[in-house]
Amino acid sequence: MATKIIMDTDPGIDDAAAITIALNHPDLDLQLLTTVAGNVTVDKTTLNALKLTRFFNSNVPVAGGAPQPLLKPFEDAVRIHGVSGMPGYDFPTDLADPLPQTAVEALRDYILAADKPITLVPTGAYTNIALLFKTYPEVLPHIKEIIAMGGALGKGNMTSAAEFNVFTDPHAAEIMYQSGVPITMVGLDVTMKALLTPETMAKLTTVGRTGEMLHALFAHYHDGGQAGIPMHDVNTLFYLLHPEAFTTEKMWIDVQTDGPANGETVGDIRGAYHDGQTNATVCVDIDAAAFNDWFLTTVAAIG
Repeated sequence: MATKIIMDTDPGIDDAAAITIALNHPDLDLQLLTTVAGNVTVDKTTLNALKLTRFFNSNVPVAGGAPQPLLKPFEDAVRIHGVSGMPGYDFPTDLADPLPQTAVEALRDYILAADKPITLVPTGAYTNIALLFKTYPEVLPHIKEIIAMGGALGKGNMTSAAEFNVFTDPHAAEIMYQSGVPITMVGLDVTMKALLTPETMAKLTTVGRTGEMLHALFAHYHDGGQAGIPMHDVNTLFYLLHPEAFTTEKMWIDVQTDGPANGETVGDIRGAYHDGQTNATVCVDIDAAAFNDWFLTTVAAIG
């Protein structure tokens, strides 16, 4: 039985790879795509999501979401993902329209209509998730778990402390981590280890049109280095399908919402400050070779 998921995302090049897998993997049943301002503005992330559903002739609906963080000024990642968010490939232009309702309304509707609790996979800033939880708290019992890309116990990528998704909207991250919903944090501690190697990237052009599309996008992705490029968002789906490839630890995560450490995810690694309670399962290590093998095999199966 395929796992029913909703992705809340901000494509973005690594997001595009994650959406590609979510739309096509036989063990995933993608119910809805919602978009948020993050890597680029929300009009562009929505357009990019629609480009991907059109590329795969998918009828998965897309709903546009929050255009800015809850309180913090918006900072994009154009320097990493380019002005459009998905440069390098000519996608079809005859796109479907997004849903008429907002992302938050669509999330509410799809979660409450599901026949059993659903898994949320946010891979951008958590603004839509926070707005959903505050506006429609009745959805909380209907969410099985959240597999969230973001955060870091170690080094950040926006400051020495903060990772991009949490840094973009730390107040939303704080609301999500205080929600009581089971959360797995898939952060930089693993995504910067599971680099897509140059050897894997070179093989993408040999495995069909999907591989060619992703290879073209990756050529314009200004993240990583000679050792490879991080597929941050794809790691959420790899965890969902292959948790055995990860080492995890349960702990309490607090989010810093002001000052120089704004956006830092602070793990209570000693269990010293929350009476032994935890609010997250944190991924701390990953089998990088298994990730590369899985990614290439999965893309090749799409064709």
